[in-house]
Amino acid sequence: MTNSLERLQKVIAQSGVTSRRKAEKLIVDGKVKVNNKKVKELGTKVSPQDKIEVEGVQLEKEEPVYYLLYKPRGVISSIKDDKGRKVVTDYLGEVPERIYPIGRLDYDTSGILLLTNDGDFANLLMHPKYGIDKVYVAKINGIPDKHELNKLRKGIRSDNELLKIVRYKILETDTRKNNMIIEMTLREGKNRHIRRMMDALGYPVSKLKRERYGLLTLKGMQPGDCRRLTPHEVKRIRLSASNQIVD
Repeated sequence: MTNSLERLQKVIAQSGVTSRRKAEKLIVDGKVKVNNKKVKELGTKVSPQDKIEVEGVQLEKEEPVYYLLYKPRGVISSIKDDKGRKVVTDYLGEVPERIYPIGRLDYDTSGILLLTNDGDFANLLMHPKYGIDKVYVAKINGIPDKHELNKLRKGIRSDNELLKIVRYKILETDTRKNNMIIEMTLREGKNRHIRRMMDALGYPVSKLKRERYGLLTLKGMQPGDCRRLTPHEVKRIRLSASNQIVD
């Protein structure tokens, strides 16, 4: 048994309840107790022997699990939907841990989606400062020229947000059908990021797929397939993020 102390928000995140960022808000909002006493200080450290309650429910430490799902189109990136639509956890079968998606993919977007109960790992992959590349392939209506495509790297303003990509690569141009297939790499993913950029340029996206997330790909998978990440993959992702911190 170890007596090492860890920050309260980290322990909450590791328990699978929520991400570290949301755990911090719960603490500040007075919804966390340690040994039956309300704690609102973010610097609080706890030991494995401490009793921790979040919104009246005692934490039970879960073993961390990591899943890769090939999300089909027409599926909600959530663990439940009040409209009865399909959600990503419908494809995982019986999972005893309280897992949740790392980020999201739009309803009409397919591709790699990661799910976990490890809040620290989720934060590592979602935060743009860690430089995790996310590679998308988009089919767009129309054929933009190089000058227009270069605006994607410089940044396009949409709804008071500056949206940009790291790089792009033209995969196919069909002048007869007047469309283009283009690969785009992001390091952050804002809501409908690629679709909003292409709409702003006047070339709407008709199909979008996330094909790579860091070192992870969809090789050998079909829409709806799911698998657990190996310990080696999880370690490599952590190391990759640590080595690519962007100030």
